[in-house]
Amino acid sequence: MKKGLLVVLWMMMGLSAMAAEPDSLVIDSIGSLHKMGVIRRTVREFDRLNKAYIEPQHYEFTVMGQITRTYESFILDSKGQTITLAPDGLTKIGPYFGWRWFFLGFTFDIKNIGFSQSGLRKEFDLSIYSSQVGVDIFYRRTGNDYKIRDVRLGYGLDGDWLEGVPFDGVNVGITGASAYYIFNHGRFSYPAAFAQSTCQKISCGSWMAGVGFTKNTLDMDYEKLETTLRSRISKEQELKLDSGMMFSDIKYSDFMLSGGYAYNWVFAKNWLFCASGQLAVCYKSSYGEIAGEKKGFSIDKVNLDGIGRFGLVYNNTRWYAGCSAIMRTNNYHTARFTAKNFFGSFNCYVGYNFVLKKKYRKA
Repeated sequence: MKKGLLVVLWMMMGLSAMAAEPDSLVIDSIGSLHKMGVIRRTVREFDRLNKAYIEPQHYEFTVMGQITRTYESFILDSKGQTITLAPDGLTKIGPYFGWRWFFLGFTFDIKNIGFSQSGLRKEFDLSIYSSQVGVDIFYRRTGNDYKIRDVRLGYGLDGDWLEGVPFDGVNVGITGASAYYIFNHGRFSYPAAFAQSTCQKISCGSWMAGVGFTKNTLDMDYEKLETTLRSRISKEQELKLDSGMMFSDIKYSDFMLSGGYAYNWVFAKNWLFCASGQLAVCYKSSYGEIAGEKKGFSIDKVNLDGIGRFGLVYNNTRWYAGCSAIMRTNNYHTARFTAKNFFGSFNCYVGYNFVLKKKYRKA
């Protein structure tokens, strides 16, 4: 994953330089010159914009500080019985440095500063925002810090009597990527809301469409779950877990087609509020044995997932500050049970741009 990230970042640096530099290269081959011109025009098209609606980035470099709060919940439901699990939220801080399309930084958990990360959640998220195309790459592995938040089992066992009890018998993993196309990219700027690399001057929105693929794992130690529940009830009470709760290992692939809408509201000079939502139709096919699941294509394997983005930004091209939230849902259901995973992050940041581009420098 790290090696792949370096390749992506290296390509972004090269493409950005290619798009921004003047056509001053001397190439012997006319064919090579033509190919270079086609590539340069293609790359530049990714950031084509209408300057009446969008102000381009004026500076070469940026530095930024950010604080991030992450959250997650996992809901397991089987024939009316429901268990909600969630870890405590994490707070991370860190610096970032940017050059054109290239943006790199590091955040660390303020409660676990150090090199020992055994048992903790592992997260990697990379979002690339251009005017025309957006890309999300993500990798998540839960740690052993889940807690029971709510239990609905019937038989008089409903309520919050288990709230806050630690439970390390569940692990959820997701690895994948998605890409989406912004139709009104000349007038609507996603980077203005989430990458701070442009400024939206006039309120505008756009429809979006995308594709994606993920690999998912879901592990549950149902014997540990049953033991944990029994330890909190009286001997006179009877505990009956539905058989749908009794699984140990599920692995499945997720193919998705998504569509949605985003809107940038410029409510004051240099201020912007963005709200966007995408609904994904997903076909989830297991590659492990799951009791009760139909073989081959089945409409029962079609699920709906979603992603929402919200951003509030102040940007005067030199200084910028704001906050943003990104929320995702990942649903999976079989004839036996339904599993829902919600995760997201809330970010607050402040940054500074420096070194004017040549075309904005005063003579």
